[in-house]
Amino acid sequence: MNDVTAAAQHRFTVNLSILFGELPLLERPAAAAAAGFDAAELWWPFGTEPAPGNDELDALATAFETAGVRLTGLNLLDDLAAGARGTLSVPAESERFRENLPVATALAERLGTGALNALYGNRVPDADPAEQDALALENLALAARAAHSVGAVLLVETLNAAESPDYPLVTAAAAVDVVDKVNATTGLGNAKFLCDLYHLARNGEDPAAVIDAYADRIGHVQIADTPGRNEPGTGDLDFEDLFARLTAAGYQGRIGLEYRPAGGVSAESFDWLPRELRAGRRAR
Repeated sequence: MNDVTAAAQHRFTVNLSILFGELPLLERPAAAAAAGFDAAELWWPFGTEPAPGNDELDALATAFETAGVRLTGLNLLDDLAAGARGTLSVPAESERFRENLPVATALAERLGTGALNALYGNRVPDADPAEQDALALENLALAARAAHSVGAVLLVETLNAAESPDYPLVTAAAAVDVVDKVNATTGLGNAKFLCDLYHLARNGEDPAAVIDAYADRIGHVQIADTPGRNEPGTGDLDFEDLFARLTAAGYQGRIGLEYRPAGGVSAESFDWLPRELRAGRRAR
């Protein structure tokens, strides 16, 4: 099986917080559409502001609607550019996280977004880890219920220790354990594992083994090649095998392209994925 054939079994969504970052935010949905994509995802796009004004929210939504691009995934409040890795387990940020929930879910409902990603938050020096974990479970349960109210799943993500040394979920098992606890608390079953193949590989885990072990918990997949976090074909990961393995595991969700273009120009980084495979459902 070649890469094209393996990729042809999947649908894709382009992360507009890292791709097309050379353009203003409101121009990125149209740029994604011009490159052949009909779906995109975002990190929280309003910095540290949990509840931006209606004008800002409407402008973002209109940019997606005008471009004909569906927002398939949205991070809840974080500020990744400033080194934050979520807010829900950080005592000083918890109220801002809760303020953000109805705003993010309303945007998700408007744009048909099926997944909300809740980054766990860094360990902080003035908080006991056990207290942070208890707060995280409380806030994740709130987030799962909010996501459920708009027909979305709640994602819990593993990051890598090299880039996020204070983030506690740096193994697939740790993230899946949190997922299971949230589902046990809410009874909804809509908390899922965000399987980011780049972060897993950077942590020294075997992405193929993780797919095999946790296929029933995976709610979304994101990719970048390692070690440079660039497009497939620039590093060490065997995407032919990984895409085929996801197919064999029964994964039918989208695959998020969350990489930095090796040449610095996003539109030139998609040669590995033929244009006819960038939008819509693939034949199975």
